[in-house]
Amino acid sequence: MTTTATTGAITRVRTGAFASSETLRSAEGAAHSVSQGTQGEQALLAEPHWYAAYTCAQHEKRVAEQLKERAVEQFLPLYASVRRWKDRRMRLELPLFPGYVFVFLALRDRLSVLQVPGVVHLVSFGGHPARLDADQMETLRKGLKELRAEPHPYLTVGRRVRIRSGPLQGTEGILLRKKNILRMVLSLELIMCSVAAEVDAADVEPLPEIPRAPKPKMSRDSFR
Repeated sequence: MTTTATTGAITRVRTGAFASSETLRSAEGAAHSVSQGTQGEQALLAEPHWYAAYTCAQHEKRVAEQLKERAVEQFLPLYASVRRWKDRRMRLELPLFPGYVFVFLALRDRLSVLQVPGVVHLVSFGGHPARLDADQMETLRKGLKELRAEPHPYLTVGRRVRIRSGPLQGTEGILLRKKNILRMVLSLELIMCSVAAEVDAADVEPLPEIPRAPKPKMSRDSFR
């Protein structure tokens, strides 16, 4: 009768003797691969990146304040908006990306964000929190301090340009003209949000157009 006992990742076959050295080497190799995979996953969890935290409506400022109290690096860009009532006008600072606060952290520390009241979840793709582009976030953090920007309907089609100088240097977006004022629309695809900022014509350069793939021909059979 043959009995199998496992200690760690090395299997011994008890037939009165140890298994062959080749079997042991194979088991040790498998254990080493598992160990390496685990170490790789731990390294990824320990490396900080930018993520988008989705919040309850009108909770962005409160969430940002609580994250600051917990020593979590956060970024909540605001813009000025003047609201008018019958007897007065009030200047408000509102979130530039409504419903989102950006956080810089390692995923192993994500509970420090998810446990904050008002946070719904981290924006994910394929079941895993999705990283934001680090260069894009750094450009936004620096550029939005010097430029006047405001929310804009999500836009992905139009005349694409690149900023070649100024606070948003290197940033790509879509150029719009309204009443002799040039504005560039910047979009974060992950959260499907856009903002528009005024730019100078001398600071932008056109990008080559990307040809669109032809749409497949549809027939009645396609809808059956």
